[in-house]
Amino acid sequence: MNSPTPSPRPAHIPARELLPLLALTLSAFLLNTSEFVPIGLLTDIAGAFGLTESGAGLMVSVYAWAVALLSLPLMLAASRMPPKELIVAVLALFCAGQVASAAAPSFELLVAARLLVAASHAVFWSVATPFAVRVAAPARSSLAMSLIVTGTSVAMIFGLPLGRALGLALGWRMTFVCVAAAALVALLALVACFPRLDAGEPFTLTRLPELWSNRALVGLYLVTILFATGYYTAYSYIEPFFQQVAGLPDALITSALTVFGVAGLAGSWLFARLFDGHRHAFLSATLIGLVAALLLLAPSAGLGAGPFVTCAVWGASATAYNVAAQAEVIRTTGQGSSAVAMSIFSGLFNVGIGAGSLVGGLVCDGPGIALVGLVGACVSGTGALFCVGRLGSLLARAGRTS
Repeated sequence: MNSPTPSPRPAHIPARELLPLLALTLSAFLLNTSEFVPIGLLTDIAGAFGLTESGAGLMVSVYAWAVALLSLPLMLAASRMPPKELIVAVLALFCAGQVASAAAPSFELLVAARLLVAASHAVFWSVATPFAVRVAAPARSSLAMSLIVTGTSVAMIFGLPLGRALGLALGWRMTFVCVAAAALVALLALVACFPRLDAGEPFTLTRLPELWSNRALVGLYLVTILFATGYYTAYSYIEPFFQQVAGLPDALITSALTVFGVAGLAGSWLFARLFDGHRHAFLSATLIGLVAALLLLAPSAGLGAGPFVTCAVWGASATAYNVAAQAEVIRTTGQGSSAVAMSIFSGLFNVGIGAGSLVGGLVCDGPGIALVGLVGACVSGTGALFCVGRLGSLLARAGRTS
């Protein structure tokens, strides 16, 4: 099995490893910025096409479900490509999708352009972590994975507000143009410095039973669906929650969401420092942290710094779980199947995003937005109980046989 090995971790990272890792990190930042940006520009996009905000918001839901549906079939098709050619093609498709989004003359064509971006997203998050692990030396595999997740955290801190600022100043179309230009830089960097890795044997549908018979992997998938569903039950409605329940002004809501993103960097750092020596305890702690944050969301809403503390615990736990779960997916699968296993992980995570948004909407329309945290905690808590009580033994058994 392809297993990230623990420390001692060398302090110095050679340029042949660092440069492609930085290019992948920039790509991760741009992929997630592109995913978040339409949320901040929804009003302008709706106005451009004469739609309501809920009508324009359809493209956000379509994007998430497209990633969920496309991850596995696209990765099966792409598994025949050499890694360098694959990652370059993914970034080229992403650039094309951004340009098409900027030029779209109708909402239907904008949604179609976003589907191009969703296709690149589906493949990128299937291969980014496995490729990072292969680029880095074994002793630096956890650091490599934490760098990729750092790109996501930085996108949450800077990507959405920067994209919104560009959209307000220059028009929403220019935001997509700017993302495309930055993606071109990442593309050229990958062309220049990403190493040529062995493509290995292509993964075919006949090998899928290998993955589904892996009980540790299936357990991780189950926990991930519960984690993402509970997480997005509340996170999808965090802005109106802070407005209506916590009574925060817009500036403080932005500050709280920034704390969320900064805490994600802390979660990534904790993973790099602690995960190798405490795998199951670390994974369990991230789930317990998420549940605690969701339970505290409503009680802490009126307590001054309460929303900021909650966002800090929530952001750190969410990012730490994401990268720790990816590390376990890679550890419990072979090199030839890790990319496809990650594509299923990415798809199921997006299933959780869509399900969480749906559940959160039902809560808002029914018992009220103040309960999104409690409902999300119940869903994620089920995953935490399974992780603490059963998943640990499955992962330990997988580790002994790897």
